[in-house]
Amino acid sequence: MQACRCSGRSSSEVKLVAVTKMAAVDKIKQALDCGLHDFGENRVQDFLVKYEKISEDVQWHLIGHLQRNKAKYLVGKVEMIHSLDRLPLARLLDRLSEEQGYPWQVLVQVNVSGEETKYGLSSEELPAFLDAVQDLRGVNVCGLMTIAPYEEDPERVRPVFRGLRLLRDKMAQTRPKLDLHHLSMGMTNDYEIAVEEGATLVRVGSAIFGDSDK
Repeated sequence: MQACRCSGRSSSEVKLVAVTKMAAVDKIKQALDCGLHDFGENRVQDFLVKYEKISEDVQWHLIGHLQRNKAKYLVGKVEMIHSLDRLPLARLLDRLSEEQGYPWQVLVQVNVSGEETKYGLSSEELPAFLDAVQDLRGVNVCGLMTIAPYEEDPERVRPVFRGLRLLRDKMAQTRPKLDLHHLSMGMTNDYEIAVEEGATLVRVGSAIFGDSDK
């Protein structure tokens, strides 16, 4: 990946999550044949349809806003939830982990840009939230996620990605109980900038399947 080379990183440090929001099942199977195994879906109901139709070895990521009444349908089915953004949901996932038999791997969504249309905690809310969830045995917080504003010039969103990385670094230093390894940031239009700023997970849809993730 050229973005990794430009930033002096190994491509093994970054995982591509193929966003299937607008992708038909046959297109997802073609992506599997090409070697992709990590897929991200926005809506639980769409995920369940695709999950039932694709039996191959797939690691599914829930990347969209998760409603509490839909969380139970994810038990035992997803590799990671990228969008934890409120304490009641964290506590629900903690309880559901008993049914699942193992902790959820989750990322905390942070609204770094402050856009009113975006979900996620503010940067100021994050420390108290991490303090509240770090002792939940059924929830393993392993990083942060953000969605940058869409810009024709992706360089304009570099401060958003840099801001998430710096925030992660600060939280990791002050909360050693948490292994905040992952940064989920960057989509088709701006993933190269995100990788340069430290992304470990990039969510790319339209470059793979068509117009799916602006």
